Amino acid sequence: MPTYAYRCRECTESFELTRPMSESGDPAVCPGGHRDTVKLLTTVALTGKAAGSGAPSAPSAPSGGGCCGGGCCA
Repeated sequence: MPTYAYRCRECTESFELTRPMSESGDPAVCPGGHRDTVKLLTTVALTGKAAGSGAPSAPSAPSGGGCCGGGCCA
């Protein structure tokens, strides 16, 4: 089951809940009992290569060249 992050608007406490995806939009009550909470947008960063996995790492972004990244801008 996925874990969702929330923040309480009353006590400003951040907390996480593990719940089914079908309940991801349901209201969440903070550990302090407050009901005025908001679900936070979380991101996952996948970089590098796990030790011994043999999986290739993600290619690095091109550098230099200003807005187009490759020097093709005139």
